[in-house]
Amino acid sequence: MAIVNIGSSTNSPVLDPKATKIKYPEARIIVLDDDFNTFEHVANCLQAIIPGISKERSWELAVEVDSEGSAEVWRGPLEQAELYQNQLLSKGLTMAPIEKI
Repeated sequence: MAIVNIGSSTNSPVLDPKATKIKYPEARIIVLDDDFNTFEHVANCLQAIIPGISKERSWELAVEVDSEGSAEVWRGPLEQAELYQNQLLSKGLTMAPIEKI
């Protein structure tokens, strides 16, 4: 973190905004296909846990998991990704390790 003094008449340090911006790590959550979770269970879990996913989108992702073998269901800050990942795991979904981006 860089501290910059503004003028010589002030003793108050000011943080340099260019030096203090640190990009928070982002991550992807990926659900994997398995032989025991139903489309309905996967879709319901996604809709209940991932904010902003509509019923229609959760079903599209469940179909993608089945047909492609996996689907990225969320992307964003690492801390939130860890929370959603743990919640999906607790519901029995098969998950890839969190992928940092």
